[in-house]
Amino acid sequence: MRRGRAHPGREARGDVHIVPRDSNSANALAAVVAIMTFLAAVTSGGVAMVITSANEWQSEVSREMTIQVRPTPGRDIEADLARAQQLAKAAPGVIEARAYSREESNRLLEPWLGSGLSLEDLPVPQMIAVRVARGASVDTAALSRSLAQQVASASLDDHRAGISRMRGMAKAAIAGGMGVFGLVLAATVLSVAFATRGAMASNRGIVEVLHFVGAKEAYIASQFQRHFLGLGLKGGALGGIAAVLSLVLIRRISDLFIGTGEAEATVLFGRFSMGFTGYLVVAAEVGLIAAVTALTSRQVVIHTLRHIE
Repeated sequence: MRRGRAHPGREARGDVHIVPRDSNSANALAAVVAIMTFLAAVTSGGVAMVITSANEWQSEVSREMTIQVRPTPGRDIEADLARAQQLAKAAPGVIEARAYSREESNRLLEPWLGSGLSLEDLPVPQMIAVRVARGASVDTAALSRSLAQQVASASLDDHRAGISRMRGMAKAAIAGGMGVFGLVLAATVLSVAFATRGAMASNRGIVEVLHFVGAKEAYIASQFQRHFLGLGLKGGALGGIAAVLSLVLIRRISDLFIGTGEAEATVLFGRFSMGFTGYLVVAAEVGLIAAVTALTSRQVVIHTLRHIE
């Protein structure tokens, strides 16, 4: 009879597992955690892509300005173009001011008007591309005044509206990503809470006996916490690995479009790359979701034990 009794120290050491390690509910919860982690990681990768592309685009556009010289009756547009170019080159911080030829200006309209059209009789503005030195700041107000005084048909565009819209898009992407991640955490908490209650219900007899013989709430809760932490790490790791592989695959597919007719999408959205920081973010999300899984199960167990009569 003595050999049939459990060793009195085994429960204290945690060798006896209150929650079965392998069960259909445990596997289902691990799958749910994997899916939640995958969605969170893919969302983070998308947000990182938008932020990186927006920063690169802003960095380039902030160093460029455009001067438009419109044809005006009674004025020599070539002389106006040369004068506007001279004023731009003289502005402090400007390293280059290149006037587009009429053929180059016409080609800029081909995506909207098509090719093969004669634009000679249309008042197509002539363009001057102005490039600013890195880190320099150009007094756009002074340059605009000089152009207005000396070249009445010229106007300066510093692309502030485009930069502002891009910043707004990046902020919206960050807010959307945080919203999706918040929903993922909420869904994870609810799934773990239901799974914990199910595990306690299926092992209610053992839990009640331990509770009534004096086992501390912390001990019983730690059994569930350890079990669900393992499920969280397992599901989180699977979801994180799947997300990283998916993002790498997207990068490979985007690389195939370089030099093809789909390259415009690459120019607009940039080349997707996780980078070292991206991998750290995915790892942090795996750890966070696993921690949320464990802490949620612990709080549910403690709350349930306190309501056992």
